[in-house]
This record gives sequence, C-alpha cells and structure tokens, in this order.
Amino acid sequence: MGLMKRHPLLALDADGVLLDYLDRYADAWRDAFGARPAVRDPLGYGPLERWDVPRLDADGRARFRKHFGVDFWSSLPAMSGAVEACTRLHDAGFELVCVSALDVAFEASRLKNLRALGFPVERVYATPHDGGDRSPKADRLAALRPLAFVDDYLPYLRGVPSHVHTALIIRGVTGSPNVGPELTLAKSTHSDLAAFAEFWLHRPLR
Repeated sequence: MGLMKRHPLLALDADGVLLDYLDRYADAWRDAFGARPAVRDPLGYGPLERWDVPRLDADGRARFRKHFGVDFWSSLPAMSGAVEACTRLHDAGFELVCVSALDVAFEASRLKNLRALGFPVERVYATPHDGGDRSPKADRLAALRPLAFVDDYLPYLRGVPSHVHTALIIRGVTGSPNVGPELTLAKSTHSDLAAFAEFWLHRPLR
C-alpha cells in the first residue's frame, strides 16, 4: 500500500480570524451582569475598546470568569465570510488546521465549535500563553511546517519560522497591537480571512 499524499497545510488562528470572540464576549457579559453592553467603538480591537464596560475588580473578574467555560468556547459565532474563505482554500486542495492561544482544556470545545459552524478544519492545537515575548504558537508551527500562518495579533508572529508565510489580519484600529516596526514580521496583511484567501489562491507561484 502506497503512502497517502499529504495536502499542503495552512495554519489559522481562531479568535478574530475564524471566530468572533468580541461578539461572544458581550453575551458572556450579559450572562454575568444582566445586560449586554453597548458599543463603545465599532473599530475597537479588544473587548475593552469595543464595548462600553468598566474595568472589573477582583470579585467582578471572578464572577465573569465563570462564564468562560466549555459552553463559551463551544459557541462562538463565525467571523463574517470566514467559513466561505476556508471552504475555498479547502476545495483548492489545502488542509486547514487551527493554532489557537487557548487553554488546552478547551481544545476539544474549539474543534466542536468550528465543526458545528461548517469550517473544514480537522485539527485544533491549543498553545496557551507562556508569559514570554516569543509567540506561544512558534514551536507548534515549527513542528507543523505549514505553508502559511494567519493571525490577527502581531506579537504572535514573533519566532515563527522564516519559511512560513506570515499573514496578518488588520482589524479594529482602536487599541490595536498591529502597529509599529514589528509589522515587518508580516509577509502580507489583509482585512479579513476572505481577503487572505483571495490573495493566496491568486498569488504567483514560483
């Protein structure tokens, strides 16, 4: 029996690329405190920039954290156009995997979420924050050897092997970390995953 041919691999971040964490965050706030917050800035990058919410004290954080369990991580909505973008890439012959800065305990929940939404993603790799300056995703990406890696958080491009095409999704300009000299870490920038898919599928091949 011959060896199965491996499809070329693309690695994708989840929150802000595949899944809408900010929308689900507002639902969790409602569940914890009784009302869904109003929009502070539609161009806010993170939840504190996007939503009109106060900074929480220790008791408030503990109360809120209770709503970030399996149910939360299994039920984020898709980013606009992301399922269709992934389907285009998959149908073009690429294997898609998700590399997410998430606690390992929720790895299965993330995969369940993606599959329920119709994403053609078969594997999720959780890479929890380790507190260092280097991307917590770098070692996993070195092992996977994808052709490209797509993220929406510039610091997570630090340490990614040079042979990987690093694509940065630029969204939410208010409070965005995607500025400054480290933008050179991104080999391409895009407004969303659909724009990346269009770029990737029509790039000139060497």
